[in-house]
Amino acid sequence: MLGVAIITDVPARAVHLAFGLLLAFLIFPARAADRERRIPWYDILLAVLAASTALYLFLGYEGLVLRQGILLEWQIGGLTVPVEAILGGVGILLLLEATRRAIGIPLVIVCAVFMVFSVFGQQMPEVISHKGVSLERLIGYQWLGGEAVFGIPISVSVNFVFLFVFFGALLERAGAGQYFLDLAFALVGRMRGGPAKAAILASGMTGMVSGSSIANVVTTGTFTIPVMRKIGMPAVKAGAIEVAASTNGQLMPPIMGAAAFVIAEFVGISYLEVIKAAFIPAVISYIALLYISHLEALKLGLRGLPRADIPHLGRTFRSGLHYLAPLVILVYLLIVERWSAATAVFYSILALFAIILVRPIVHEARSGGSAFLPALRRGFEDCVAGMIAGARNMVGIAVVVAAAGIIVGAVSSTGLSNSLIGVMEAIAGGNVYILLGLTAVLCILLGMGLPTTANYLVVASLLAGVLVELGSAAGLVLPIIAVHLYVLFFGLLADSTPPVCLAAFAASAISRASPLRTGVQSFLYDIRTAILPVVFIFNPTLLLIGVESIWHAILIFVVSLLAILSFSSLTQNWMLVRNRLWESLVLVVVIVALFRPSLFMDRLYPPFDEVEIERFVAGEIQIEPGDVMRFHVVRETLYGDRFKLFTLTAPEPSRLQTQGPFGLTLAEGEGGRWVVDSFAFGGAAEQAGVEFNDIVTAVDRKLDGLPPKELVYPFGLALLALVFVSQRRRSRLEAAADAEAEGAR
Repeated sequence: MLGVAIITDVPARAVHLAFGLLLAFLIFPARAADRERRIPWYDILLAVLAASTALYLFLGYEGLVLRQGILLEWQIGGLTVPVEAILGGVGILLLLEATRRAIGIPLVIVCAVFMVFSVFGQQMPEVISHKGVSLERLIGYQWLGGEAVFGIPISVSVNFVFLFVFFGALLERAGAGQYFLDLAFALVGRMRGGPAKAAILASGMTGMVSGSSIANVVTTGTFTIPVMRKIGMPAVKAGAIEVAASTNGQLMPPIMGAAAFVIAEFVGISYLEVIKAAFIPAVISYIALLYISHLEALKLGLRGLPRADIPHLGRTFRSGLHYLAPLVILVYLLIVERWSAATAVFYSILALFAIILVRPIVHEARSGGSAFLPALRRGFEDCVAGMIAGARNMVGIAVVVAAAGIIVGAVSSTGLSNSLIGVMEAIAGGNVYILLGLTAVLCILLGMGLPTTANYLVVASLLAGVLVELGSAAGLVLPIIAVHLYVLFFGLLADSTPPVCLAAFAASAISRASPLRTGVQSFLYDIRTAILPVVFIFNPTLLLIGVESIWHAILIFVVSLLAILSFSSLTQNWMLVRNRLWESLVLVVVIVALFRPSLFMDRLYPPFDEVEIERFVAGEIQIEPGDVMRFHVVRETLYGDRFKLFTLTAPEPSRLQTQGPFGLTLAEGEGGRWVVDSFAFGGAAEQAGVEFNDIVTAVDRKLDGLPPKELVYPFGLALLALVFVSQRRRSRLEAAADAEAEGAR
């Protein structure tokens, strides 16, 4: 409003990272064993030096822009001193050291590998080789520009992530965490296995604002795990349920472990679109975990808590309405007013500040006191404490996203992403299913040493474009948002995957159970989350892509919920009673029918009909404007054959090309193979990426008027009802037998 103190773009990112580096060296000692000691003088020196190297971009940004990438050099005593190259090199080294202290060595190793790859590109294997980048140019690109360290990842951290992390820290300081926990116990405490359900609800509500699985475990698990143990749940399962609930908190909008904002920037869509896509998978995943906790309670014969130990629902809900006000403001501004995420959370933070300041005064007035100034001082101190907590929580994130920027910069400056398409296609043999499996394994392996957001940044930078490219070659239209969420979901599973499973270690410290056993059990619970990305990759309607009406969205939600509940029953081998073999087999059919109905419908009514290439070349196939045809292509390259699939649409008559409706001409080559002989400039084939000498192995024509895939849903629901009726009959028989045995005793 006043037009002063406005810092944007790269200078703002420089200030942000400067604070992150300064705090990283002051908070995290060089050795974990020195954490309780006073800050040594050399850490203070490193903190100031690291902050100064980052602030240089803020102070000297105008000169950097005017020199257009030419680094500043000084002439001292006849020697040429590359000042900015030295400053940038020191900055990169200190960033890697701060990353080691705050996160650990794995990300540092990954960044170092990409730096070496950038410099020694000519010595790399031929398929990924490049001309190499000089050390000076590499430092300038990585540290003194807006594409790498100070690129998209840290831009998202500046504009979005910090505000939401700050909002979550303030909300926790205000007491919202305990409120969510009490509300969860009031809602489900009396149900069978109520404490487990309360843990899941509380972790879901806390995860909406915290976005950290470990913080979620420590916050809610301290209360929920002992109560689960109290009602008879084994220590391993109590800890595992808390871990599974807490890791899934990073799927819950609005924060999603800070990855939602990075996804929005990478994909080029609004933050609201990311939340919309993630909503159904996140919600049904949590409902399925509630169902799993219920099944475990049935197996173990657990009951709920006594009424005396449960908070009153109405009083509990009313006591914390003020905690919900900032969340309501946030959702209203995002969804109804369609404000930007940064602006919406800014006003929500202001509302939260007001609540924290006023709360002690209201409490003082209700208790009949008159010490309003001390009460106001306590509110002010809570605000300051919340600001400190927000800054502390951001240190690791700021350093991680800056370090991940090194990887992003290396990929973009060397053209690695283009090379990887050929490499991964050669490894997968053109099979997109193998590539999806390799990507999932890579996400889990990297996630064992990297935080979820850093893991997502690394894998998405490398493989998101590759998956879209190879999916298209396999005839699959993979929406880019689906690919990015696929990477995020599998990276999330690393928090509960042995042997690292940091969240499981945090839970086992509370439950006193084996960390590895807790990790294995939590991974078994999280399998339901692993199935979701596989589903929405092949059925994007789960992400509300292509859903035009509210009724269609409700149908997708209900059907997907029934499918994931069936999957949970299958993995737990229990619905109302233990599954029989035939029931488990029927559940497999139900899951496929409800999650991917097109798999059945395409078998009954194939969407494409193969045509003879000879007839197509001879012009005997009648092509109308709007007709869709697929061309199966083999392209010979230096590292093997690449398999591609081009889907072309015939244009309007006025735009029909001389080389045919699709703008290409096929000629018979050696061995009777049909090759692309020519194509029209600007035609459908040229725009799709068809090249000369591509070998066309088959041509398909899309069929119209096929039945909708939703017709498979009644078949799946009927099979599910059959299993349910069978289990209900056995459940009643077993209950009657137990009652008779009890009466005999």
